[in-house]
Amino acid sequence: MRLERPARPGRPGRPGRGTAGERWVTALLTAAMGVSMLQLFLIGALGPRLVGEAGISRTAIGLTTTAGFGVAALLSLTAGRWVDRLGARRCLVALLLLAAVALALIGAASNTFVLLAAVALGGLPQALANPATNKIIVAVVEPAGRGAVTGWKQSGVQFGALAAGLPLAALAAWTGWRGSVWTAAALAVLIACWALRALPPDPGPAQAPPPRDVPRARVGRLALFSFLLGCGIAAVNTYLALFGVERLELGPVVAAWLIATLGVTGVAGRVGWSRRAGRPGRAEVLLAPLAAGACGAALLLAAASSAPILVWAGAAAVGAFAVAGNAVTMVAVIKRADPRGAGRDSALVSAGFFAGFAAGPPLFAVLVEAAGYGPGWVLVAAEFAVAAAVAAPLRLRAGARR
Repeated sequence: MRLERPARPGRPGRPGRGTAGERWVTALLTAAMGVSMLQLFLIGALGPRLVGEAGISRTAIGLTTTAGFGVAALLSLTAGRWVDRLGARRCLVALLLLAAVALALIGAASNTFVLLAAVALGGLPQALANPATNKIIVAVVEPAGRGAVTGWKQSGVQFGALAAGLPLAALAAWTGWRGSVWTAAALAVLIACWALRALPPDPGPAQAPPPRDVPRARVGRLALFSFLLGCGIAAVNTYLALFGVERLELGPVVAAWLIATLGVTGVAGRVGWSRRAGRPGRAEVLLAPLAAGACGAALLLAAASSAPILVWAGAAAVGAFAVAGNAVTMVAVIKRADPRGAGRDSALVSAGFFAGFAAGPPLFAVLVEAAGYGPGWVLVAAEFAVAAAVAAPLRLRAGARR
């Protein structure tokens, strides 16, 4: 069954509870977002097996994050134009098939070069994911439901992490790590077939640059906000569990629960805050408070060295505020984007976020090596605080419009 534009808008005040078509497109886009970054989560989850069975070094495992996000950040500068010209449906199917190829190559990797090359190829699906999915939301979801749909589809990243850490990691114990990765590749192909059948055909290629409803300066500010947010989130994702083991003397399994806590609250935060952001004039208003809340969360992590129980509150708050902030940023783009230019604006903001993910962990690591975890978490708090300052003018302008 093809998804058509919803015949009626969602009820006022209750976005995201629209037609069955909206629910199916939400499920499809959530799955696509999960697949777009699945390779990195799988490498993390299967890292011990890659080191022990494939002979991949620990250093190479660490380089996969930089390779994947670095390529995604660079390609995001042009990916939006591809989506606007070729069509969101074509690009969504293409990114799913490219992700399948990257996963298949990872499964075949026997040395570091092939692994890094496969991860670099997987940066292209990452670059296409937000522009393509956002453009589909603008095209087929009524304005009242866009905030909630965006929150759910952004949560697909967390669901991808869950899939890598539980069913696919468990499958690796039965089929080996290669079988697990190839299963993920097959799932990506199946989702591509679903997208090809379910989404309406793309219009013809754009012949002229689309009008820009979102001012260039506003897009640049959102990209800078996303960069700072990405720096902090990536540092937390990468080093929180290690901090729990090395500084708080948690066991490895318990330390991994910190990441799970962050993931669960990240899903809840993305869905809840994006639903609120879907109301008129609310997306820009929420960005600065979310970044300020994330700053407080990082300070809780810094204080956990003296009071270890605070690490759980800090992890939960990072998910609820920082991880949710990325989804609200996408709502801010979608709410004012022209359908013909939504891909370009989404890609530019995504480029900032991916660049932050590539830059954040190395900066954190250098400071921790020199001064310890406390100053490292203060650096993360400072990144979130500056993000709040960058978003504050958007809040003031939104308040003036209201």
